Amino acid sequence: MELEREITSAVKETQAQSKSKSTPNWIMMLLAVSCGIIVANLYYAQTLVGPISIAMGLSPRSAGLIVTLTQVGYVLGLLFIVPLSDIIENRRLTVVSLIMVVGALVAATLAPNSLIFLAASLLIGLGSVAAQILVPYATYLASENQRGRVVGNVMSGLLLGIMFARPIASFITDLWGWQAVFTLSAVLITLLTILLSRALPERKPVPTMNYGQLLGSLVTLLKATPILRRRAIYQACLFGAFSLFWTVVSLRLTDHFHLSQQGIALFALAGVAGAVAAPVAGRLADRGLSRLMSGLAITIAFLAFVVSYLVQGNSNTALILLVIAAILLDMGVSGSLVLGQRAIYSLGGETRGRLNGLFMAIFFVGGALGSFIGAWSYAYGGWILTVLLGMSLPILAMLYYFTEKRTA
Repeated sequence: MELEREITSAVKETQAQSKSKSTPNWIMMLLAVSCGIIVANLYYAQTLVGPISIAMGLSPRSAGLIVTLTQVGYVLGLLFIVPLSDIIENRRLTVVSLIMVVGALVAATLAPNSLIFLAASLLIGLGSVAAQILVPYATYLASENQRGRVVGNVMSGLLLGIMFARPIASFITDLWGWQAVFTLSAVLITLLTILLSRALPERKPVPTMNYGQLLGSLVTLLKATPILRRRAIYQACLFGAFSLFWTVVSLRLTDHFHLSQQGIALFALAGVAGAVAAPVAGRLADRGLSRLMSGLAITIAFLAFVVSYLVQGNSNTALILLVIAAILLDMGVSGSLVLGQRAIYSLGGETRGRLNGLFMAIFFVGGALGSFIGAWSYAYGGWILTVLLGMSLPILAMLYYFTEKRTA
């Protein structure tokens, strides 16, 4: 019976992929836009650490918790919610997760103290894993030879959401205050939830195990899938560097360049240029260049911190160098992310939700640690210590990368 269920599941996955050619382009566009809107909730607070920590009475050492707890919630959702996409109808699971996000955003807006705000931040991260239900969902609608392109396009939407979240949050805060950011996001997510519940086709996986067995299988999958471990470690290092940089750079821009929230928004907007790496990386991966592009992505991230190290004082030259560093870092991280997701989505349709959940959970642990270390290092050692710690992360990824040929 177990074998029969596995065969039935595989047949249904094949049938779903065979329909990919008839899948309307507007659905893929909807998925890309949806992922961007959802995942933006994880990043609004990165450029608002200053005003939120002041309003909530958080010390500079504790300010990093504003971002860190959101990422911790995301990790928990990746481990305990995303795997459900392998046994529960995906559209319904997405809608329920988004309802949680709306409630948490309202709570963050109305939070009277730091404890309630941080709890809301945790729940925002937990529910925002809906984006990581939709990304593998898109691959079910794509044929094998189009998967890299589809992942690249959907991830471009997600990455644009990440990168636009920071400047949009700063612009809105400059006009109406930081609470308006969470209020407007709650309205937007509500409308998106209604749209997705009506527009997305159903995807009903055939369960071959219960929830307890599903969670238990995560350990087995991690042990049995070396490419998953490798790609997750690459991305954990790079995303840790990414989170460290963006958690601290807003403080640097305020303290040394005396930029307003509008100025910080314009700076963050420059990082959007890094998103161009996502679709390019996806297309080159389809041509068999994943390993070469992985090394390039890690190198670009390292160079971002080399440029950051050169930032001294508050001159226009220093500000330009900081913009270049932001663009380089976003390019390296976004390119590596698409390469990693394409690799793990090629491993097996019936386990794709769990593989994606594990991959994202591991590298978001790196992101959470990066946010926390960044706030701590900036408070105690300033910009140079922070940059050196950030630089060490792509170096670790590169050292591990050099072992890939021998273990392949």
